Amino acid sequence: MTESPKRQSGGAAAARQVPQAVAALPQQVRDELVSRLRRAGRPFTKDDVQVVQEPMLKRAVSASALGNCMEWFDFGVYSYLAATIGKVFYPGASDAAQLLASFATFAAAFVVRPLGGLFFGPLGDKLGRQKVLAATMVLMAFGTFLIGFIPDYGTIGIAAPILLLLARMLQGFSTGGEYGGATTFIAEFSPDRRRGFLCSWLDFGTFIGYALGSVLVTVLNIALTDSQMLSWGWRIPFLIAGPLGLIGLYMRLKLEESPAFQQQLDEHDQAVAEREQKHEFRTILRRYWEPLLVCIGLVLLYNVTNYMVTGYLPTYQTEVLGRDGTTSDVLVLVGMVWVVVLITFVGRLSDRIGRRPVYRWAAVGQIVLALPAFLLLRSDGWLLPALGVLVLATLLAGFAAPSAATLPALFPTSVRYAAMGIGFNFSVAAFGGTTPLVTEGLVSATGSNLVPGCYLMVSGLVGLLAVRFMPETAGVPLHGSQPMVSTEQEAKELISASRDLRALQMRTATAEGVAGPG
Repeated sequence: MTESPKRQSGGAAAARQVPQAVAALPQQVRDELVSRLRRAGRPFTKDDVQVVQEPMLKRAVSASALGNCMEWFDFGVYSYLAATIGKVFYPGASDAAQLLASFATFAAAFVVRPLGGLFFGPLGDKLGRQKVLAATMVLMAFGTFLIGFIPDYGTIGIAAPILLLLARMLQGFSTGGEYGGATTFIAEFSPDRRRGFLCSWLDFGTFIGYALGSVLVTVLNIALTDSQMLSWGWRIPFLIAGPLGLIGLYMRLKLEESPAFQQQLDEHDQAVAEREQKHEFRTILRRYWEPLLVCIGLVLLYNVTNYMVTGYLPTYQTEVLGRDGTTSDVLVLVGMVWVVVLITFVGRLSDRIGRRPVYRWAAVGQIVLALPAFLLLRSDGWLLPALGVLVLATLLAGFAAPSAATLPALFPTSVRYAAMGIGFNFSVAAFGGTTPLVTEGLVSATGSNLVPGCYLMVSGLVGLLAVRFMPETAGVPLHGSQPMVSTEQEAKELISASRDLRALQMRTATAEGVAGPG
């Protein structure tokens, strides 16, 4: 059955009257504003739009990034010291067994990450993001600092690897509340149009921390003998975590709560928030299972690549390919520097063209380029292996840059911290943190040093499926939050656009009513 000519002409007339400010809005932003205006029954006023103060925004970004920096400083140190730690804590085992035991201890921290997410997530939704992030900073710094004081196996026997395992599990528990909370916090502080760029600084801190840890270990390996490194040199990077943690704690205690958490919700949103938080986990699993699966898929895509490059590649080059340690360390460090250079540019790009295109092209690139990258890594010399590392680092930047802006936008404010804690940490524990252990086991079992490339291809396929179902969130206000803008002028423009959009709604409704049957 076709529409009547009157209805068609009425709709066409309404379309021709779309104001320029409304037509310029990205489709996903326009759809969200239409939904909000329809529900409110009026255009936005000044009280409906949040103007973010620039000094407060900078403090939020820097304090969140510093926490990630510290977490990944420890990660970089542990990755580069995996072989040394194996010798210190598992001296009686073969080289392969030492390495597997070291990676197993590394992976154990990820097993408890979901528990940290389950514990800290609901607290962050009820007590506030800032308080919980200060607590995770303290626990993380303490766990890292503690590793530096654990006696070796020759001194206390089996108690040494047990204490190492407990310290790593404490780190994992605290980290379970760290990344989900930090992404939530910074996303809720960021203006909608700049969320991709500003949130990319969180993972900028991640790779800066990794680079600093790897540089420190590389310098120690050059400056100290093997016996000095085994005796006491390996402890130095872990002991540095104490002062870093105090600096991070000071910065986080100076922060204000995020605007989204502070906002006074209207009666409907407040009732929804209270109802959802009363049975939070049940609500997340029943009502938000689709975005939860998308979150798990995107995190898998990002973190398999992440831990392959940062956690496994240093050891892969030395233990599997037989490359000398200094060359291997420098090659991976070059890759990390390249990610640092790219990441904020890719974050800004995601604000302009959308998150989905960035993820999609990076996932396709991973499927196509993963095996060629590892073929380059196997080459002699340093030029072709460096090119292989740069290919992997470029793909990693494509996943890392949009993640902190994309993942929190999948969930509403009332359950965002807890949902992130579940989705992110489950995926990291199951797929990301186990990547070095699983890949090393597959390489040992198959004898093929191209297995890591195949593993990345599979993660690319899973990630591409997740991208297929993810909503486009670039420029869209977070669910349960007011629209966020950078300046008073932007607020005026948004309010004006809302008036035009509301007037267009009314004209369209009137035109359709006039053109209807009868």
